[in-house]
Amino acid sequence: MTNAADHSWTHAGHGSTDAEASLNTSAIATGLQLPAGFAAIAEDADLGPAITTNLAKVEKKLREAIANSDPLADATSRHLVEAGGKRIRPLLTLLCAHLGDASLPAVVQAAVVVELTHLATLYHDDVMDSAPFRRGAPTAHEVWGNSVAVLTGDLIFARASILVSELGSRALGIQARTFERLCLGQLHETVGPRPDEDPVEHYLSVIADKTGSLVAASGQLGAIFAGADEAYESLLVEYGEKVGVAFQLADDVIDVTGVKVKSGKSPGTDLREGVPTLPVLFLRRDAAAGDESAVELLKLIDGDLTSDEALAAAVAGLRGHAVTAESWVVARRWADEAIAALAPLPEGVVKSSLSNFALAVVDRAS
Repeated sequence: MTNAADHSWTHAGHGSTDAEASLNTSAIATGLQLPAGFAAIAEDADLGPAITTNLAKVEKKLREAIANSDPLADATSRHLVEAGGKRIRPLLTLLCAHLGDASLPAVVQAAVVVELTHLATLYHDDVMDSAPFRRGAPTAHEVWGNSVAVLTGDLIFARASILVSELGSRALGIQARTFERLCLGQLHETVGPRPDEDPVEHYLSVIADKTGSLVAASGQLGAIFAGADEAYESLLVEYGEKVGVAFQLADDVIDVTGVKVKSGKSPGTDLREGVPTLPVLFLRRDAAAGDESAVELLKLIDGDLTSDEALAAAVAGLRGHAVTAESWVVARRWADEAIAALAPLPEGVVKSSLSNFALAVVDRAS
């Protein structure tokens, strides 16, 4: 097995290519743009360059980590990395590391681990959801088929496991427990709530597992490998869990608001695919309670949404219904609770950036 200082990947089909060797960290850093909510980082004379440089190192190491001497494995593994992404999870790792010594090399490796884990789950999620596109490109299963896509996700997770094993048993334990929750979240989403389980509570637990768990691990690992005060870890875990849930809830609402330009998501995608989201769950609750407007709208949503006209009508109806505003209230409450969890952290750019990110998560449609 390689050690932390040697990532030549000469075993098990690994092999860096000339393309990876030629990647220049400075050039990558120049092209980076931080996601909404992190403006304070870029404006800080010390933190800005440090975060951007390390994020560029993460980007370079991601490509090194997925490089494979097998042409098919190499092509499928590159597919989502090269499609881009906001890199929010590694950014949170790097940011939280500034509560300690962010210059320690293990910090960047931890950031690579969380993004590789996230990428692996996307391959699996897209197969489960039969999603045709991801980040503007055809999904891996559309190009190579379901089996290849699932195995690619497994392969990327294996790479993440190799890297995290080099960070030690504690990191490995966090990674293993996080992956367990990711799998349980997907399982529970697939089978749906039990007969005696509230559908909304079930859904919140699913997104806490599928989204919140990895966001929480991202900040925690950054603090651990920067040698930050141990008291910060539980705060960052709570923050990550709550901001991750807020992020997914906001995505739910965005799907029915028609804000395609800002979210990058075609309005009504979840409705057409029958994906349970908070506005629809609230609508079913209201219909069961006898709300006639909810009953009528559900007939449309549960009907044939194949045509663009039918889908647009469903989106417009749900956007104008009270359940959409109620869903925003819930999302913002989770964001507020995430911010409240940060109260004991020292004042500064790290704390303000984490708070601003939580606000930005639920203000994407404003």
